[in-house]
Amino acid sequence: MKRLLLSVALIALLLGFSKVTKVNAAGEPGQSQAAVAQKGATNSADYVGSDTCLTCHADIGKTFPDNPHSRLALMHGGHGVTCESCHGPGKAHVDSGGDPTKVVFRFTKMTPAQIDAQCLTCHAGTHPNFERSPHAKAGINCLSCHSVHEAKVSEDLLVQAQPQLCESCHADVKGQFDMPFHHPVNEGVVKCSDCHDVHGTFQRVNLRSTVDQNKICTRCHTDVRGPFVFEHPAVKAVGCLGCHSPHGSQNARMLNMPSINLLCNQCHSPVSQGTFHSVSEGSQELTPCTSCHTMIHGSNINQAFIR
Repeated sequence: MKRLLLSVALIALLLGFSKVTKVNAAGEPGQSQAAVAQKGATNSADYVGSDTCLTCHADIGKTFPDNPHSRLALMHGGHGVTCESCHGPGKAHVDSGGDPTKVVFRFTKMTPAQIDAQCLTCHAGTHPNFERSPHAKAGINCLSCHSVHEAKVSEDLLVQAQPQLCESCHADVKGQFDMPFHHPVNEGVVKCSDCHDVHGTFQRVNLRSTVDQNKICTRCHTDVRGPFVFEHPAVKAVGCLGCHSPHGSQNARMLNMPSINLLCNQCHSPVSQGTFHSVSEGSQELTPCTSCHTMIHGSNINQAFIR
């Protein structure tokens, strides 16, 4: 009898969930955010086609053939991604003589969340973590970095090239690339997006996710990639950033500290009290640790990382 009652309760609970009403971007019962732009309009007669749009918006039409979205339209025989795929059906707008209030989805009048939802109706598969990313939470929407109509970088539709685009917000990082030792970002050799996925990851500061997080560094710095027979525990436990500043530093090899011995003694402080390294002598003034321990990232022949 108890099992029967539990089964009935479970069925009732499931039926209750199936009747939950969706909430739109404005917090009102109705359609999901992704469907706000359509406002229920699914009648094909409400669509006028991109050629009709271009009779007034010819300036946009001149650049659109080079736009990645136009290539998607061609893949579907001209009935793919067009003006109305993003802005909604245009018949009411055309019939009114161009009344802007008749445009179903006016990006300039939408909230950041609504803009993101509209873009993610197509791009959710490639950017599944964007809504939980620091950018989205800060109100940095897709159009803050991308422009479908007036992009400066055509392939990614960026409004400005890297690193200038990123540095327009991250001014604190900009100065680090001017330090004596830095990653060649300003020189155009490395891009911010090589290390960061701006659309969101499960890592801090939108770092790209890999099985071994050090791979973000070692895919370029192959000489320290390993695997090694004798691994330096700090490399595996703390990672590259335990010793190196990722953007730039005043110290050679972009080290976090000017003295190699001070850097090593953060973990190996008992060594400085041994026979050869007396605290009273000030180990930072002695021969650098790496003069002997040359294979500091890992070694295949010596457990003490001596060549």
